[in-house]
Parts: sequence; structure tokens; C-alpha cells
Amino acid sequence: MSISLEDVSILLKIPVTGKVVAVENFARYTEESRSDAIKLVSKLLGVSIEDVEDEVNISKGLTVRKCWLKSRWCPKAGSRNTTYPPVECTARAYLLYLLSCTLFADKSGSRVSIALLKLLEDLDDVGKYAWGAAALAYLYRHLGSATRVQVSQIVGYLTLLEVYY
Repeated sequence: MSISLEDVSILLKIPVTGKVVAVENFARYTEESRSDAIKLVSKLLGVSIEDVEDEVNISKGLTVRKCWLKSRWCPKAGSRNTTYPPVECTARAYLLYLLSCTLFADKSGSRVSIALLKLLEDLDDVGKYAWGAAALAYLYRHLGSATRVQVSQIVGYLTLLEVYY
């Protein structure tokens, strides 16, 4: 037995057909990809370049911390910050956080890949992606990696395994 696209569609109620979920621009860490990632975050989340550079330096890679991302749409209690980013920026931050906590979780449990943000650039297209197929492919890829002797953790949307088996 194995999990199929039909199972994903039925269990998660997310599309398994549609636009391909692919983000090749940030596959390798280079100064150019770092610069592109910083510009992308700044543009799509409405954050200054300097703030994004600081965050990327702290998170060490083409990632941002989940706590930093959450602060983009959920200011701390008692904060005197009275300015909020545009609704589109807030929606992107929330969706990026949601994707990184569910379908595309990583082993750190605290970082989010900036590459996913590229898929959220046009909010009208978000529902057109084959999220279910991507989540299943991501899970299978990491299940394969988890079979290696030196690997002690597994990532992916493990709820699929829990519900299915």
C-alpha cells in the first residue's frame, strides 16, 4: 500500500492537479540567489531590505525564522507599532507560515524557505497550484532520505502517514 494522489485529494481537500509547484531560482545558495531572495521577501512581504538582510544573516541561508515571519502579520501584544503592512503582504506571510508548518515542514522546525514565497507572488494563482501533488512528492522524497542509516529525523506532511496507515 502507498499513498496516492487520490488519497491526498480526499484526505486534505487540496488540489492535486493544476500548475506545477516548482521554485528552481533558489536551488543553490549563491550571492546572486541571496540577493534575489532578499529582494523578493522585501517586495512581497513589505519589509525593508535592511530588515530582510538582517533576518537572512541570522537564519543563515535562503530562509527566514518562523517567529520573524509570524511577526509580519501578528504584532506582539503591547507593541506600539500602529502601522500594518498591506493586506496582500499579510496574506502572503500567513500562507508562507502555513505552508512551512504543514505541507513543507523542514527538520529545523523553526525556519521557512524563501523559495516558497515565489509561489505566493500572485495571490490569485495560489489556488491553481497542485499543492497536493507537491506535498506528496515532498513527503516521498524525504521518506527515501529517512531510510539512510545516518538519518535520525523525517520531514514532510506526516499527517498523511498517520491518517493513511
